[in-house]
Amino acid sequence: MSGLKLFRTDTTNSGMTEVIAHLAKIEADVQGLVEAHMETLLGVRFLASEYSTGPVHGGRIDSLGLDENGSPVIVEYKRGVDAGVINQGLFYLSWLMDHRAEFEHLVRARLGVTAASQVLWSSPRLICVAGDFTRYDIHAVREHRRTIDLVLYRLFGSDLLGLETVASVSGDIQMARRTRRQAVARAAAGAEGASMAELASAVDEVLLGLGEGVNRVERKTYRAYQRLRNFACLCPPQRSKLLVYLKVDPKDVDLVPGFTRDVSGLGHHGTGDLEVQLRSPRDVKRAQDLFRASYAAA
Repeated sequence: MSGLKLFRTDTTNSGMTEVIAHLAKIEADVQGLVEAHMETLLGVRFLASEYSTGPVHGGRIDSLGLDENGSPVIVEYKRGVDAGVINQGLFYLSWLMDHRAEFEHLVRARLGVTAASQVLWSSPRLICVAGDFTRYDIHAVREHRRTIDLVLYRLFGSDLLGLETVASVSGDIQMARRTRRQAVARAAAGAEGASMAELASAVDEVLLGLGEGVNRVERKTYRAYQRLRNFACLCPPQRSKLLVYLKVDPKDVDLVPGFTRDVSGLGHHGTGDLEVQLRSPRDVKRAQDLFRASYAAA
């Protein structure tokens, strides 16, 4: 992000004016901006600010939230570069795992009983938002068995905010093992089950291969693929097709009956308003442009 340049076009004089990037004056400015628009910026529902970890631990978590898959999220902010932001966040993440009932009580109070009953403790997340990170920070997150996102911010002029994910690591190793077991079980169900399991594996490979830092989150009714936010949700195979839901505006797509469907306003598992129906490897290839568009928008 530090190398990104932004220019505003001047249609009157057919010229270009550079919009100078800068950091916030104080850390609280970044925190306030993100907390006020957390769901839009990070795909996380805001729960609490400066949450106390009590007299024994003696700390305050910058922001607590719940992402669209029900995973608990800790967000820590730094105005510039701070070598301690990751360790600080991991300390709070450990505290959170030891205080699950307290977090669920907070979710119940803010978002209701249903949200509290669906908290996904298998993949808690740490998001660090800072002015910059060192190469040591990026290496460090890859050594941890936690789900961590390092996000650079820049302010442009007086009304523009830029975010860039520079590292994203998923620590849910058991989820990957469970995914493999489910594929084996489906394959054992018979030739048709094996065919759908193979198709699901092909979709998985395509979605994970769209770029660095794609995380998978396994829920009972769908598997989410996310950057900071979900960009695809794959439902368990049906008898003759797979359903994938994407964060693509159906109005921007030429809908094809039997392949793509607008499900905005309709109840379904996972997130996204565009439903893609896959029945063969050919359909997977046909859907790749839609997969890429959803990934780019996440």
